[in-house]
Amino acid sequence: MNIFHKRQGQMGANITYFFTASIYQFIPILQSDALKEVIIQSWQYLIQKQIIRIYGYVIMPNHIHVLWSILTLEDKESPAAQFAKFTAHMFKRYLQTNNPLQLALFKVDKSDRDYQFWQRDPLAIPIDTDDIFFQKLTYIHNNPIREKWSLATFPEDYRWSSARYYLTDQDEFNIVTHYRDSY
Repeated sequence: MNIFHKRQGQMGANITYFFTASIYQFIPILQSDALKEVIIQSWQYLIQKQIIRIYGYVIMPNHIHVLWSILTLEDKESPAAQFAKFTAHMFKRYLQTNNPLQLALFKVDKSDRDYQFWQRDPLAIPIDTDDIFFQKLTYIHNNPIREKWSLATFPEDYRWSSARYYLTDQDEFNIVTHYRDSY
């Protein structure tokens, strides 16, 4: 596999990352399939624009994990910032219509926003070896079956994960690139 590059510093192009973002105050807003679909839509857009490539993901009730490569940094916002901005806007729109009481949980008194849906400072760990890549991919796929969550019996049974793709080659959302096909 040749998807890793030695590097230092901030998120850069052509680098694979294990990326984790958590919902503000860990509120389980992503129990809603409609809001999970917002995340999928954002990733589909970034993939279509050739900004990111996804090798594995899971959408949990209050956080996400994704193994992705940043393909370009030519836009004024990073892919992670584009993702957060789009999803926050869509979460707000959805909750205004469908659950105003839950929307109130995300109200903040900040100069740059009225609502905050994502915790500040998501985790982005550069991946530079096969062993670390597979460790993170296994972690992602096993997250829904952990006792804490019990969202599925087997990783491939959880719809909001790439585990089924790696078992069956079926990608319901058309967002995953198999790591063997990356270069």
